[in-house]
Amino acid sequence: MSQQELITRDKEMIPVALLRAMLVLVLIVLAVVSYATLTDRPLEAMPPELAVAQEREIMIFSEMSGAAVVKDKTGSVIAELSPQEGGFISGVGRVLERERAKLGLKASLPIRLIKYENGRLALRDDFTTWRAELQGFGQSNEAAFHKLLN
Repeated sequence: MSQQELITRDKEMIPVALLRAMLVLVLIVLAVVSYATLTDRPLEAMPPELAVAQEREIMIFSEMSGAAVVKDKTGSVIAELSPQEGGFISGVGRVLERERAKLGLKASLPIRLIKYENGRLALRDDFTTWRAELQGFGQSNEAAFHKLLN
């Protein structure tokens, strides 16, 4: 191929119209997010709060290896999880620890594990605004927290 053919081919790899469309899309998303942030729009895509069927306060002590120890609010051990067993729970513990560190709170404060009447599981932190709907993380990860309720 000649150099002129290479230049022509390279110009055609990503059409200018596509690049402009992508730029417009990014600017629209930026505008919508900025508007929502500046006007303090409430979160609207949250599942409805239902009646609580079961609830337990737990404390998650996680390690970078994926291992985790879960205790109830009295300090009794509910589960000791190896790195193979506790990956998701340990990850949730690290996220919670980071969120609390932003506010200068201890990571060892309890978090509420809630089972709603429709079977949905959720985590609620009463000390921060952090929350997690566990159904969005897959059945096996939700099942790991379900075992902690019993």
